[in-house]
Amino acid sequence: MKRKLIALAADRTTALKAAETALEANNRAEYDSNMAKVANINDEIKRVQDLIAEQERAIDVRQPSASEVRDIAEERANALRNGREVRFSVAEIRRGLRNSDGDGTLVSGSIAQPIGAGVEVRDNLGYTSLVDIVRTMDMTGLGGWEEPYATAYQSTDQGTPASEAGTTRTKSDPGFAISQIKPYTVSVTSLVDKNIARLSPSLYLQKVQDLAFRALRNKIAALILKGDAEATHVMYGMLNGTNKDGASIVTTVAATVDTGYGKIDDQLLNNLYFGYGNDYEAGGNAMLFLNKTDLKAWGALRGTYEKRRIFAIDPLPGNANRGTISDGGMIVPYLLDPNLTAVNGTAQAAASGEDKLCCVYGDPLNYLLGIFGDYTIRVDESVKSIERMYAVLGDATVGGNVIVKDGFVAAKIAKAAS
Repeated sequence: MKRKLIALAADRTTALKAAETALEANNRAEYDSNMAKVANINDEIKRVQDLIAEQERAIDVRQPSASEVRDIAEERANALRNGREVRFSVAEIRRGLRNSDGDGTLVSGSIAQPIGAGVEVRDNLGYTSLVDIVRTMDMTGLGGWEEPYATAYQSTDQGTPASEAGTTRTKSDPGFAISQIKPYTVSVTSLVDKNIARLSPSLYLQKVQDLAFRALRNKIAALILKGDAEATHVMYGMLNGTNKDGASIVTTVAATVDTGYGKIDDQLLNNLYFGYGNDYEAGGNAMLFLNKTDLKAWGALRGTYEKRRIFAIDPLPGNANRGTISDGGMIVPYLLDPNLTAVNGTAQAAASGEDKLCCVYGDPLNYLLGIFGDYTIRVDESVKSIERMYAVLGDATVGGNVIVKDGFVAAKIAKAAS
């Protein structure tokens, strides 16, 4: 099925290119023929994806027996202690993405729901829930993925039968563009005291796995939000999603600037909320991604009547990383992430600089995260040996991009006027 999916994706790209060529040549018949092929291929891709998802779901929901858990845990723990790599399959990653509550087994770790920390070694590093809620896809074996999306729809003529009879109808073609997802290597490192080696195999594996997956979660969350730091981007984020032609897939609204610094005021949330989507909807399944500094600033806003709070902030029970901001009848879900620049207190760039993009609002399913193969983990005893620390090293290949036009709207601190 995955080979079939790869072949279908290649066929769709060929048909799209042929349609584009025909449109440029004003060959309407050839254009319509190729667009019909694209529509049929999209339907077939959807059927294959649904089948693969059901096959993986059936595998994912199967709970390993107690003896399997113990055997796999000991095998992986011994491999790590001997400096060898341990691989976690894409199915194991996707299990956690799909079942956000996790099943607690030692062989089902994922970047979305890491196993709890071992009781003998504690930390308070924290992790983000962002990777739990974006769209994900297994792209093992692919060199990349191209996702078409609509940029404009066909218009229609109207009028009475008498007025329209014998007249030339206005020509109108739909617009489309392609969002590309390319593989990008992610490497993460966590440090732990060497006394971890004294734990039982199960607890040892549990802690190593937790540290590695937690670091990977947080790294991928940063990439989902802001993309990579390459001069020519490979992985795009919610703030800088760009299509194959180099055009932005996201939009912005201006944040207030006061004496050269960004400022959270009582209008920004309203502007983000109504700046997202189209003329037929407001809000939808969108949520706000923001820095904790901005959340605090929104909570500190007071009205003139008895200095009451303008916004009510309610953290989600059981997951303080998420919650809601309420302004009268408008309730906006939020998710905290320190990788985002705060609006409040951030200096405006000079006229020769660039606009600064801060908090961002949109439906997380408008972002597609691709997982290109297994996640490998190993333990290195030499990196920090003088400090009596072990390095937990993780490596994965992922990719991502926004896949819906104006799928996110970001708060922008505009650069200073020249």
